[in-house]
Amino acid sequence: MHTHKHAGGCTAHGAVCSHTHYEGAGQGQAAGAACPCTSEARQPEDGKAPPADEDDEGSRDLVLTLPNLNCANCAAKIEAAVGDLPEVQSAQLNLIQHRLRLKHSGSAAALLDKVQAIADRIEPGTLVQGETPQKDLGHVSFWDGLASRKKTVAMLFAAAAFFAAGFILGEDTKPALAAFLVAFLIVGGPVVLNAVKGFARAQFFNEEVLMAIAAVGAFGIGAWEEAVAVMLFYQTGEFVQDLAVDRSRRSITGLMDIKPAFANLIEGDKVREIAPEEVPVGGKILIRAGERVPLDGRVLKGASQVDTSALTGESLPREVAVDDQVLSGSINLTGVLEMETTTAYVDSTVAKILELVENASERKARIERFITRFAKWYTPAVVAAAVALCLIPTLIYGPAVFQTWLYRSLIFLVCSCPCALVISVPLTFFAGIGGASRASVLVKGANYLEALADVDTVVFDKTGTLTEGRFALSEVQPAAGVAEGDLFRIAAALEDHSTHPIAQAISGAFTGDRPAVTQVEEVSGRGLRGQIDGQTALAGNARLLNEAGIQVPAVENIGSVVYVAHQGCYLGYFLVADKPKADAQAAIQGLKDQGIRETVMLTGDRQAVGQAIAARLGLDRVETELLPQDKVTALEKLQADKRRVAFVGDGLNDAPVLALADVGIAMGALGSDAAIEAADVVLMTDEPHKVAESIAIARRTRRIVWQNVIFALGVKALVMILGALGFATMWAAVFADVGVTILAILNAMRAMQVAGGQEKSQAVIRPVQS
Repeated sequence: MHTHKHAGGCTAHGAVCSHTHYEGAGQGQAAGAACPCTSEARQPEDGKAPPADEDDEGSRDLVLTLPNLNCANCAAKIEAAVGDLPEVQSAQLNLIQHRLRLKHSGSAAALLDKVQAIADRIEPGTLVQGETPQKDLGHVSFWDGLASRKKTVAMLFAAAAFFAAGFILGEDTKPALAAFLVAFLIVGGPVVLNAVKGFARAQFFNEEVLMAIAAVGAFGIGAWEEAVAVMLFYQTGEFVQDLAVDRSRRSITGLMDIKPAFANLIEGDKVREIAPEEVPVGGKILIRAGERVPLDGRVLKGASQVDTSALTGESLPREVAVDDQVLSGSINLTGVLEMETTTAYVDSTVAKILELVENASERKARIERFITRFAKWYTPAVVAAAVALCLIPTLIYGPAVFQTWLYRSLIFLVCSCPCALVISVPLTFFAGIGGASRASVLVKGANYLEALADVDTVVFDKTGTLTEGRFALSEVQPAAGVAEGDLFRIAAALEDHSTHPIAQAISGAFTGDRPAVTQVEEVSGRGLRGQIDGQTALAGNARLLNEAGIQVPAVENIGSVVYVAHQGCYLGYFLVADKPKADAQAAIQGLKDQGIRETVMLTGDRQAVGQAIAARLGLDRVETELLPQDKVTALEKLQADKRRVAFVGDGLNDAPVLALADVGIAMGALGSDAAIEAADVVLMTDEPHKVAESIAIARRTRRIVWQNVIFALGVKALVMILGALGFATMWAAVFADVGVTILAILNAMRAMQVAGGQEKSQAVIRPVQS
C-alpha cells in the first residue's frame, strides 16, 4: 500500500478535504481559492520519487552539465561515485540530457571541482560545468553530427583501409602483418593509451582496459585480423552509438520543440522584441501570423486561428477572439492578436510542460535502478569468469592448451561491458515519456510510467472526469405554498458565494434581486450555510438539511439535487443534470480491452444517479453518496486487496485520493497548477480515452525495455557459452558488445513512436485558469 503524507491540514488518512459540498459534485471550492490540498509537499514511498524542487532541510540543488559524456557505463559509475560524496544527499545523472542533478550541503564551487575530479578519473576528458542553456538539438541534422566527428571518421576510414589491405596481401605474410599492425595502431592506439591511464588509476574494469587486454592478447597469440577487428568494430560501434544517442536526443527534443524564442512587447506606440522571461504579468504583447504564442494570456484585440496540436494533440485549429484565453506554445495561424499576459513565463503552460518533460527522466523506474546495480557487479563477474576460463583448464591439462583457452577467455572480456543495458533502458523510458507527451499525456517520471504499466484497476471521479461538468437546471420544485421566485432568491443568494458548477448553474439561472447573505459557510460534502435576514439559510444535499432537523422529500429523477431551507422551513429543491463526455463509454471499453481488472466510479452523488451513469458507460462498479474521506477509504480497500490502482480525477480537489493511488491521473488539467502538483500523470485534454492510451503507451514501453534486457543478456550469454566451447570467435564477441548496444538503442526509439501513428484527438481546449 502506498501512503502519502501531506504537510498541510488535509491528509490521505482520515482528514477531510473541506472544499466539496454537493452530491456527485466533488469539485466545489471556496470562491476564488484553489484547493490547498493540491499544493502540499508529497513524501511518497516505494519508488515514487519526490518532485525535483522538494528540498531536504539544509540541502540545496545544484545542476551540472557534462556535455561531452557519451559512455553509458561511465555515466553510471560517475553517478555512483558522486552520490557517495559525504556532502551529497542524492545524485542523478541523465546521460540523455548530459545533466547531473545534485542535492548537497556545502560549497557548490568545491563540489563542482570534486565532480570534475571524479569524471577525470572515470572518463578522462569529460567536461563538467555549471548548468547552461541546452543547445537546440531539434534542428541539428545527422550530417552535422558526422561533421563534428571528422577526426573519428578519418581514423576509422584509414584503419579500415589498412585492415582490408592486410587481407589482400595474405593473412600470414609479413606485409599483411605490417598492414594489420598499422591498422591496430591507428584505431587501437588511443584505446590502449587510455587503458594504460585507466589501469594506472586502478580502473581495472574500465571498458577500454578490457578491450585493450582482449585486443593485445589476440595479437599476441597470432590472431592479427581479430585483434584489429576488435578495435575497429569497437571504435565504430562507439561512434555509431554516439550518433544513435544524438539522434534519439534530437528526436525526443523535437517532440517538445514548443519553447517560444521571443515575445513582442507593446510599449505605447512601439513594439520591442524581448525574451519571454522578461515580459511582466499584465503586459501587452503582439503575436503576428506564424508566430508562437510566448505566454498565456487573454485576447485584447483581433481574431485568429491558433494551432494547439503541440500542446493538446488537437488537429483542428481553434478560433479565438476578444476575451478568449490562449495558451503559450500554440501557434498563431492567421490574424494578428494583441494579448494581455495572465502569467509570468515561469508559470506559463509551455514552461510547465517543458519542465515536466525535462525532469521526467530523472525519476528512475525500478528496473533502471536494478540495471545500475546489476552493471556494478556484471563486469567484475564476467572478468572473473574469463580469468577462471583461462587458468583452470591450463592447470588441469597443462601449458599446451593455454593459448586456446586464453583466446576463449578474451571473448569473455569483449562481452563484459553492460553498455547495451545501461543506456537502452533509460533511453527507452525517456522515449516513452516523449511519445506520451506527443499523445498529449505528461508523465512526471519513468517510475510513474512503470507504475502505470502495472495498473489493474482504474478508479474515476465522476463530475468533470467522466461527465462534462457543465450543469444545467432540469427541474425546479418549490414546496407547497412557496413561490418559485422566493425559492430562487434564497438559493441564488447562497450559491453566488460558490464557484462550484452546480452552484453556478442555479445562480446563473436567476436574474432577479438577491437578499444580502452574511456568515456564509461551506460545509464539507454537504453544501452552504448562511444568514439571511438574521435567519439560517441552507442549500445543499439531504444530509445538510436533515442535520438541521429539516425533513426533505426523496427525489428519484436522474440528476444532482440541491435542497433549500430558510428559517427552519423546507422551501423546495433544484434538480441539476450533467451528461457523460462523448468518449466516456469508449474510454471504459478501451480499458477493458487493455485487460484492466475492474473499472470503478466514486461519487458523492445519489445512488440512482451514480448507478444510471455507471450502467450507461459500462463501469464494473460504482460507489455513491461518498464524502471526500470516503473516497480515500474506498481506495484503501482496493489497495488492501493487492490492487494496483490508478485514480483519475479533475485534479482540483481530489488531492488526497490522487496522492494515495499508485498512479494519480489529472484530467483536462492543462494550465492548472493544482492539478499538475497533485497528479503523477497529467492529461493535457479532458478526454477519458487518454487513460487507456496512457496505459497502452506505458505497457509498450515496458515491453521494449524487457526486450532489450532479454536480448542483450541473451546474446552475451550465448556468445560466452559458445566461446567457452570453442564455437564462437572474437567477431561474435564484438557483435555481442557493440552490435547489441546499437540494436538495443534503435529498438528503444520505437517507444517514442507509440503515439506517432495514432490519430490525433479532437480535444476541446479549456481556458487557462489564471
